[in-house]
Amino acid sequence: MRVAAIQLNSSEDTGRNLATAQRLVSEAAARGARLVVLPEKWNVLGTAAQMLAAAEPLGGRSTTWVRGIARELGIEIVAGSIVEQVQGAVKSSNTSVHVGSDGEIKAAYRKLHMFDVEVDGIAYAESEHEQPGSEIVVSSLEGGITLGLTVCYDIRFPELYRILALRGAEVVTVPSAFTLATTRDHWEVLVRARAIENQCFVIAPNQIGPHPPGHRSGGRSLIVDPWGLVLAGAPDTESVIVAELDFASLHDIRRRLPSLANRRPEAYRWTA
Repeated sequence: MRVAAIQLNSSEDTGRNLATAQRLVSEAAARGARLVVLPEKWNVLGTAAQMLAAAEPLGGRSTTWVRGIARELGIEIVAGSIVEQVQGAVKSSNTSVHVGSDGEIKAAYRKLHMFDVEVDGIAYAESEHEQPGSEIVVSSLEGGITLGLTVCYDIRFPELYRILALRGAEVVTVPSAFTLATTRDHWEVLVRARAIENQCFVIAPNQIGPHPPGHRSGGRSLIVDPWGLVLAGAPDTESVIVAELDFASLHDIRRRLPSLANRRPEAYRWTA
């Protein structure tokens, strides 16, 4: 299966973001990609107030566009994440949506882990405006391949990825807006580690460049194989990266180095 990751420099201007996504998704399809993955908050990335104002339900402008272009190009799309307006909720959700080649929504995953941290002297308090999800989500790609959905900061929580692997995930997506500092020092290590530990392909499109209110994402989007090898990496600009996923290789790695099968869950004890 040929897949693509889209690297964007999204802003508060949804119209501009949609136009850029249209161009790059079309390029990915022209290069033979059957699955295309967008980054986190690909449709709007700005101040908390700007994103709250641009929040939309799953039937809104951005998801409707994704469904239409998936149907038009005959491809599957993981629509990175959008700021979802959830009916009856005070806060929005950071939601990743898997859309099939027929344009139908196959799964929606709401980010579990809120980015409440300090990086380079900047405090990020995602939970002030967004609510965490409560469910781990797998979906099914064409051909019966199991897909695991995650978002950005989730990648620092390996237990989530292990559960996805135990639920059969062969491909995991990590749409992100990793900060510049953490992209430079942690990003590739984390993406490759999750692929190696769980013997799965990881598709990790990242945002690149500045966004309001003065934040900056690090780019370097990756597609990594179950051995931890980087199949494709993005330059420091808005771009498309494409790679071929060989599932025979995945099954061979799991056969020869059966770390998933060699687990000892009866010996594991969670610390309270």
